[in-house]
Amino acid sequence: MNQKNNTNIFTPVLIGGSLILLISFAIRSTFGLFQIPIADEFMWARSEFSMAIAIQNLAWGIGTPIFSAFAEKFGDRKAITLGLILYAIGVFISSSASSPEAHQFLNILIGFGIAGSGFGPILAVVGRTAAPEKRSLALGITTAAGSAGQVVGPPFAAGLLDIMPWSSVFIIFAIISILTIVLVPLLKSKPKISKKEIEENLSDALKEAFKDPTYTMLFLGFFSCGFQLAFITAHFPAFIAESSSPIIQGSLISIVCNSVASLGALSIALIGLFNIIGSITAGAMGKYYTKKYLLSTIYTGRTIAAIIFIMLPITPTSVVIFSIVMGSLWLATVPLTSGIIGYIYGLKFMGTLYGIVFLSHQIGSFVGVWLGGLFYDIYGSYDIVWWVGIGVGAFSAIIHLPIKETPLSERKLTPA
Repeated sequence: MNQKNNTNIFTPVLIGGSLILLISFAIRSTFGLFQIPIADEFMWARSEFSMAIAIQNLAWGIGTPIFSAFAEKFGDRKAITLGLILYAIGVFISSSASSPEAHQFLNILIGFGIAGSGFGPILAVVGRTAAPEKRSLALGITTAAGSAGQVVGPPFAAGLLDIMPWSSVFIIFAIISILTIVLVPLLKSKPKISKKEIEENLSDALKEAFKDPTYTMLFLGFFSCGFQLAFITAHFPAFIAESSSPIIQGSLISIVCNSVASLGALSIALIGLFNIIGSITAGAMGKYYTKKYLLSTIYTGRTIAAIIFIMLPITPTSVVIFSIVMGSLWLATVPLTSGIIGYIYGLKFMGTLYGIVFLSHQIGSFVGVWLGGLFYDIYGSYDIVWWVGIGVGAFSAIIHLPIKETPLSERKLTPA
């Protein structure tokens, strides 16, 4: 019996949701590689394209609770299909955009497209259909699929950029996005929610969550996750190119990376590769250990890793080691955060409640990407932004500790 239950975790919903996340995140993780080619072609300041990516992240955050609520009312498959269509349209039109304002506007569409095909709707449908004892692991596996996209996306994009202009690569990505709709029918299933959750309405669920200090702490704590991840995704390839180019020649890693640009792609891919391990491990550990302590440990690990990395000389070896360590902690927060929300507040509106918390993540993403470009233009380096990221990471490590990790129905809220 146990063996049978173990195999049931790989349902069509989990497989379909994982593949959609993989493709969506494969495309999303490449945008940092386009920063230098686009800025060089149009002679833009670094902050111009950074603002476009920052707007994309903010639109992704705003769109996540909207698409999640849409999915809960009209169906998961309709919401995800709409997201993939918006994603394809935004990327396709961006291929012919030649002004910063056009790219910034179109990244609103791209951000909403990522929201519709991203964590909010996908994790919600997987969480609602997974058995309680397998939910944390299922969320970890699905999150890891997004990480797998980060493994294949940047090298694939770097290879295409070697043989064609960036605009042609955007067109290819738009075609891939629209073709992903063929996976949406796999997401049909019967949610495993209780009778009480069926009778609950969204308004009551939101009121209960907003009155709970734990929900506020989850919201505030997720900010640093978005700040750190978006800053690294958008600026790390350029940071590596400018910090390690004088010393890459003759290094052992130069055998694998024949250019600084490919080292940047390798670093993002390594983060994605070890993110797979970290996400699955975090999801599995969430079944046996208190999730808030795991989250605090992850944020502490990120903070220490960043301090060591920027205080030591930047070499290809240090880039690889940092990418491995940071990758192990990268999206490990997602199955734990979404799992806490589903456990405390129930599964029926898990997508919307997670989406609102995820908005904090994306506000952090907006600030991280924007500050990266702005401070680079002002000071000629990313040093200040690294230290800001370290500070907010330490804040998140602390603010998760007072969280009450018990279902809302089993405890009384402390009066304000």
